[in-house]
Amino acid sequence: MSTIQTVTYQNLGWKTAADIYLPPGFDEGKKYPAIVSTHPIGSCKEQTAGNIYAKGLAEAGFVVLVHDASFQGASGGTPRFIEDPAIRVSDIRFAVDYLQSLPYVDAERIGAIGVCGGGAYTVHAGITDHRLKALVSITGVNYGRLIREGFAQFQPRQLAQHIAQMRTEQAQGGEREVANLLPASVAQAQEAGLTDIDVLEATEYYKTARGQQPNGATSQLMSFSGAAMGWDAFLHAEVLLTQPLMVVIGDKPGGFGAFRDGWEIYSRAASTDKHIVVAEGWSHYDLYDKPEPVAIAMAKVVPFFKEAL
Repeated sequence: MSTIQTVTYQNLGWKTAADIYLPPGFDEGKKYPAIVSTHPIGSCKEQTAGNIYAKGLAEAGFVVLVHDASFQGASGGTPRFIEDPAIRVSDIRFAVDYLQSLPYVDAERIGAIGVCGGGAYTVHAGITDHRLKALVSITGVNYGRLIREGFAQFQPRQLAQHIAQMRTEQAQGGEREVANLLPASVAQAQEAGLTDIDVLEATEYYKTARGQQPNGATSQLMSFSGAAMGWDAFLHAEVLLTQPLMVVIGDKPGGFGAFRDGWEIYSRAASTDKHIVVAEGWSHYDLYDKPEPVAIAMAKVVPFFKEAL
């Protein structure tokens, strides 16, 4: 079995908290390929990016670092619950820095994997940081597109105005309000008339014993979300995304758009070594932890990383 070490390391003006999953029979005198694993929006290192994908990759022989996002989980940074795509991508760069400082990591054999929003952050990190030699997106969601569309109910200018108003009020002494991104339960979601598969399944994952963790807060300081409005995870992919790439999606589309985003980045990437894996009959949140779709993903992801790293 893999073992886990909890570490902290310097980020910009705060510390990042991370777990390092070490492979069975780990020998500190050897050099290992390593992978950065990035959690979904509203999630934490103990959930799918950690206890499913980092664990599975470590058992396959990789050193895997899964970190809490800045301003979230056990990582530092204030105000709390900021979701800023540029900083989320910067977190991945700091994770690479840290891995490259470890004597048992081969600094030239580092890849990255991410789930949901973390999948698209991983893609963007690869576009802008070529220390990453291979990339995997698990049901990745382009948060910039999602906030302009789904979160804004396809009224992005109105949402931008609302964010501006909140920020102005808070700058003048108003209270910062942290929004919970999900209903408290599936029953509450259904009572509110919510029917989208992603919303219902996200609630079932995050708000029940299935996936619930103390730091999986599904919360966001929306007044600080203006930066995301103008962000695109796939910007310059046609020119700069040259590393081997694997995109894993389910074939049940939902409102968060992973099916659409998966095909888009697969099409746009300049990579000559690129693959798309469609888990037929499974949804976005099935790929978080359901054994059968996870097995479909890992059957492709492990050989991909072994060849690319």
